[in-house]
Amino acid sequence: MDLALRIVSILFPMFALTTLGFLYGRRHASDMSVANRLNMDVFVPALIFSGISSRSYDLAGYGAMALGMVLLVLGSGAVGWLLARVTGQQPLTLAPTLMFNNSVNLGIPLAVLTFGEGILPYAVILFVVSVGLHFSLGVWLLDHRTKVWNVWRHPAVMAAIAGFVVGEAEFKLWDPLATGIRMLADISIPLALFALGVRMTDAGIGHWRDGLLGAIARPLSGMALAWAIAPLLGLHGEQADLLLIYGALPPAVINYVFAERYHQEPDKVAAIVLVGNLAAIVTLPLVLLLVLPAASPVS
Repeated sequence: MDLALRIVSILFPMFALTTLGFLYGRRHASDMSVANRLNMDVFVPALIFSGISSRSYDLAGYGAMALGMVLLVLGSGAVGWLLARVTGQQPLTLAPTLMFNNSVNLGIPLAVLTFGEGILPYAVILFVVSVGLHFSLGVWLLDHRTKVWNVWRHPAVMAAIAGFVVGEAEFKLWDPLATGIRMLADISIPLALFALGVRMTDAGIGHWRDGLLGAIARPLSGMALAWAIAPLLGLHGEQADLLLIYGALPPAVINYVFAERYHQEPDKVAAIVLVGNLAAIVTLPLVLLLVLPAASPVS
């Protein structure tokens, strides 16, 4: 019961901000496209840099976990593509929401809550891989004019590279500068959630059905893939359990921001994201019941 309440405490702010955006959008017609662009180009890169630059990483030691996340993303995309074909959906609406999950504001806190602070480097590596694929492969899927080899020019990818350099060099940023970056980073998730709520004012009942489809498919496909991938990569114990938890995470809020930017049925994507995260109140405690008997906090 205590664990369930703590999971709800993680999810509650997300739904509170989304509800606030929904109520505001019902009262005032709002175009969030400019805010979403600012989020993609300024606030999300600040979040990525702030999260990565605070520690150094032995990348060679995390290779199996990183590869596991790559296979999890690609496999989920294949499942989403096939499911879209079967159900008559647009593949580029459904597949990305299965590929890219809520690994930042839900995945990392949930990992630390379950295993302790010692798991944090592995959780961050999974997050970095997911974000890197989202801002390269994910962008290319939505806009084939994008040249994947030029992805490093995107502010989010540049922020990740800079964060790794700063972290590996163990360079301490000037405190006022670090504070300013964190302040920008703190805007990203709340703004995305508020914009998501505004977008949901345009969602019809059909979009809610799409949301339910994504809410079911995202954790089921992710967990099945993680369960199959882990032994193939030699992942056992807490590492395998962490991959399983990441496989069960709901769709990332940033999926909606991408859909809005590239005009890929943002109403449907918003419904998938919102219903998927609402369903996480049920699905995440269930996956933790599978993991927790063998899990103990990492020192």
